[in-house]
Amino acid sequence: MRKALLQLHTAVFLWGFTGVLGRVITLSQVWLVWYRLAITVVSLWLLYAALGKIRRLPLRSAGYISLIGSILAFHWVCFYGSIKLANVTIALTCLSTTGLLASFLEPLVMKKKFDFVEIGLGLFAIAGIAVIYWNHLEFSNGIIVGLLSAILTVLVSVLNKKMIDQYEPEAITLYQLSGGFVGLSLALPLYLAVFPEPAQAPVAADWLWLIVLSWVCTIGTFFLYIRALKKVSAFTMNLTLTLEPVYGIILAFLFYQENRHFNSWFYVGFALISVAVLFHMWRLLRPARPMLHGSEGNT
Repeated sequence: MRKALLQLHTAVFLWGFTGVLGRVITLSQVWLVWYRLAITVVSLWLLYAALGKIRRLPLRSAGYISLIGSILAFHWVCFYGSIKLANVTIALTCLSTTGLLASFLEPLVMKKKFDFVEIGLGLFAIAGIAVIYWNHLEFSNGIIVGLLSAILTVLVSVLNKKMIDQYEPEAITLYQLSGGFVGLSLALPLYLAVFPEPAQAPVAADWLWLIVLSWVCTIGTFFLYIRALKKVSAFTMNLTLTLEPVYGIILAFLFYQENRHFNSWFYVGFALISVAVLFHMWRLLRPARPMLHGSEGNT
């Protein structure tokens, strides 16, 4: 159990670290994601071929999973775009609202009833974002793009629920990331027409950090996460995942001293978001906690 918890926290910490890498890599957001996906997809196909883990999926399912991968790629573009337009802290603060945004999107996509308490918590979090927005207007574009990033990652999670029980996680990951690379490549001409910029190639230092981002923070974290899931409960997993923005913000403060860019109103807004997220998690997991706690003790 201790090893599984270490694996899970390491994966979540590395996910938080991707924000730091997004700032240090000099490429613009779209080229950063394109190279990240290119390195990751080529590496995964070679790795799975060597391990004999490549599985054929029905054409319709493969197309559906690939479409989700394209949405994931656009989420990454928006996430790194938020970092470039504002900073790591703003991007991760927006990302911390995903659980609450899911309360709005999931009922729409899955055709479930709305939970009005969760809607109230969502409005509480939106109030926190509004406080940050109006008191840090220099980061307004970054906040808008960061919220779009959060919406897209929620959409990916909701759509993945329809596939997660049908196929192995390894197969879903392979086809999803491959679909993301193809989808982003096809969308690249349109993106560059709307947001003109020259084609970019990584400098020497960028290649190093792109490899770290692809091999360690994408492929490595996936395997750590999957192995941890075999041991820890859903309660522990969901609770630990809420630490991703916390880890990332702490790293941004340590590496870039981003705390110097914020006044006291940022912390008021972040506190509102944090209270909403924590209460949402407590409400979501409280009924299952006794049973899940018992299951943890048996592993």
